[in-house]
Amino acid sequence: MNYVSVENLTKSYGIKILFENISFHINEGDKIAIVAKNGSGKSTLLKILMGKEIADSGTVNINKDIQVVLFDQEIDYDPDLTVDEFMMTLDSKPIRALKYYHQSLHSTDSALIEKALAEMEVHKAWDLENEMKQILSQLKITNLNAKMGTLSGGQIKRVALAKLLTETRAEHRHTLLIMDEPTNHLDVEMVEWLENYLNKAKITLLLVTHDRYFLDSVCDIIWEMEDNNLYVHNGSYAVYLENKMIREENLNATIDKANNLYRKELEWMRRQPKARTTKSKSRIDAFYETEKVAKTDTRKQGLELDFEMKRLGKKILELKHIDKSFGDKVLLKDFSYQFQRGEKVGIIGKNGVGKSTLLNIIQGLEKADKGEIETGETISFGYFSQKGLQYKEDERVIDFIKEIAEFYPLANGKSLSASQFLRLFLFDDQTQYSPISKLSGGEKRRLHLMYILYQNPNFLIFDEPTNDLDLPTLTVLENFLQQFQGSLIIVSHDRYFMDRIVDHILAFEGNGKIRDFVGNFSEYRETKSKEEALGKNTVQKAEPVKENNPVAATQANHSKKRKLTFKEQRELEIIEKEMPEFEEQRSKILNLLNNETDYEKVASLSSELETISEKLENHEMRWLELQEILGEA
Repeated sequence: MNYVSVENLTKSYGIKILFENISFHINEGDKIAIVAKNGSGKSTLLKILMGKEIADSGTVNINKDIQVVLFDQEIDYDPDLTVDEFMMTLDSKPIRALKYYHQSLHSTDSALIEKALAEMEVHKAWDLENEMKQILSQLKITNLNAKMGTLSGGQIKRVALAKLLTETRAEHRHTLLIMDEPTNHLDVEMVEWLENYLNKAKITLLLVTHDRYFLDSVCDIIWEMEDNNLYVHNGSYAVYLENKMIREENLNATIDKANNLYRKELEWMRRQPKARTTKSKSRIDAFYETEKVAKTDTRKQGLELDFEMKRLGKKILELKHIDKSFGDKVLLKDFSYQFQRGEKVGIIGKNGVGKSTLLNIIQGLEKADKGEIETGETISFGYFSQKGLQYKEDERVIDFIKEIAEFYPLANGKSLSASQFLRLFLFDDQTQYSPISKLSGGEKRRLHLMYILYQNPNFLIFDEPTNDLDLPTLTVLENFLQQFQGSLIIVSHDRYFMDRIVDHILAFEGNGKIRDFVGNFSEYRETKSKEEALGKNTVQKAEPVKENNPVAATQANHSKKRKLTFKEQRELEIIEKEMPEFEEQRSKILNLLNNETDYEKVASLSSELETISEKLENHEMRWLELQEILGEA
């Protein structure tokens, strides 16, 4: 069933063209992700499909039998409504039945109550009410009587997301669900739950997201918006990268040919200028087309910076026995850590456990209740926070950057101008001379990021840097951070970003406990899952013995006591020999995957990684079983 058909759609703002003559179709069951840099028109395209924006030209045909539902970055709500009342503003038959039922409970008219119950049954409102509460619970919204105006920005986003997901289930109709950055303000558990929910739901989805693991898990079609065009890629994020690379290689070959032809045609155009009107009009038109191709810039992706970092001394940063609480809520308890030169640390944990508080304490923006902080004299912090950019409304982008310095130093003794540095982070010449107030939300985040990096700090602190950043910018940022020689702390829920950058995890596990884990984010999650599974098995198998009954304790210990058989002892020796080998193989494959872009090689390496990980997991579980026997003996 066809949901949406779009033909030759064009949209521009002033002289800036967002997209030109693009065409596409959305069919039932499609799960599509849109990938583009900020300012390319992603959000505008979604609003056109919703009827909230009007295109300059082209046609949009939406099937009359479907409902289109949008989860937007801008949430419209009445601050005086409770969460429950906000959820009930949905306009659907099951919700109306639910409201009618709750109203009838205040009546003494039994006939009215019976009618309300009948309506609930007809429209399956009982099921909807239960599902709505489950969705809110999964998104950590438990107080349904709280006023919307008292919630944090992240909580409001989660309530709005719950309302949207409820709306898609409320009517038994064909639904096109449009979501703009749904994973912002969600912790990892919420993101994984949402992945699972969208995978199981029988919906058609159009999604804008920077979360590449989420994208890969949920979507099987990628739309790439670039250079005013729309390119369709059927498959995973890796397929999109491969297709893009092939297209750009072909384009580069075309540009080389065009440059040669351009030089010849330029000579021809310059000859006999007075006789220009007699020249072939078709040849003149062809010249301008050739000139356009020859001057195409394909260097905007995969850019790198070899920059000259401010000197780091021997002392970096050391935290000693830090405590921090708010009332009865303990965030940090006797926390100590010494940061090393070049260390890339990821900080993870649920919302509200104290991650941002730790960042503030490190920089002296907030005081610890107890403990000591020693910061090296040469340390220059660069802090990318969630608060956003501070700027003058009429200030131009280029002037804002030049206020820091005219030039950015490189390690080879050369330098980049402010304009060249802006281009590295995907700000074209036209945008550089535009007022900051005219930038999109994502472009402002990108400028904020640039503002931090342009100051050339040697200790970077990023608090949720990936929110509202586009994938092209994230690729540039990741390449930059992989080369960064200073120290780095990242707080992020973006699993892909963390896996690619950090090599050390500080995990906030609640009640002030912070776990120090060497490895990337996925390795920590894998270890944590194994520990939780083992903990459950241990609880199930445990047979408590009363300490005040020594006879029973002796009998229980005697019944468990035995030695390893010869076969088990030999098995343990083999396992202990092979486990380090498997771990080394796994580490090598992970390193290769981090630097591989070829789709076939990625697929092959992923298969090898799965096999090795499974062997390692089986060995670890069997090793634990044998160790338990040894311990009991």
